[in-house]
Amino acid sequence: MSVNHKNPTKVVTGVVRLSYANVWEPASINGSNPKYSVSLIIPKTDTKTIDAINAAVDAAIKDGAAKFGGKIPNKAALKLPLRDGDLERDDEAYKGAYFVNANSTTAPQIVDRSVQPILDRAEVYSGCYARVSINFYAFNSNGNRSIACGLGNIQKVRDGEPLGGRSSAADDFSTDFDDDFLS
Repeated sequence: MSVNHKNPTKVVTGVVRLSYANVWEPASINGSNPKYSVSLIIPKTDTKTIDAINAAVDAAIKDGAAKFGGKIPNKAALKLPLRDGDLERDDEAYKGAYFVNANSTTAPQIVDRSVQPILDRAEVYSGCYARVSINFYAFNSNGNRSIACGLGNIQKVRDGEPLGGRSSAADDFSTDFDDDFLS
């Protein structure tokens, strides 16, 4: 008989919106090692996900005490991953929401609602809605004491308006084609 030991630092979110989604290819930010990354926009009304994230952050602080000199630091002394979109982003997509930036050096598994792999990269993009597994851990490097968020896997739930002003080819070329435009 197997025993299921729940990881207290892991969260599977409710439905969130993906932003800055670099989930197919790792990207380097300011010359850092390339990573897969995404910003998860979490509605403030999703108290279940927010409470789960706060509990996982608390567990990561406790688990990471050794990285903080053997003591459990006060939360106020740490940079925390759950941030307020109303205060920190001048972007309509982040209004009425919290956000968490998650990243990983390992590619996430990306699946559909039936947990089947998504192979078409156009299916998962900044603006679509998904559930995401994330893991929180203590980080202490060069005086940067924080709780970081690791990116696990992504389950696309539904389409959404693309973020970043990108339009689809169908929208760009939906007008009637005029054969005489070159003449």
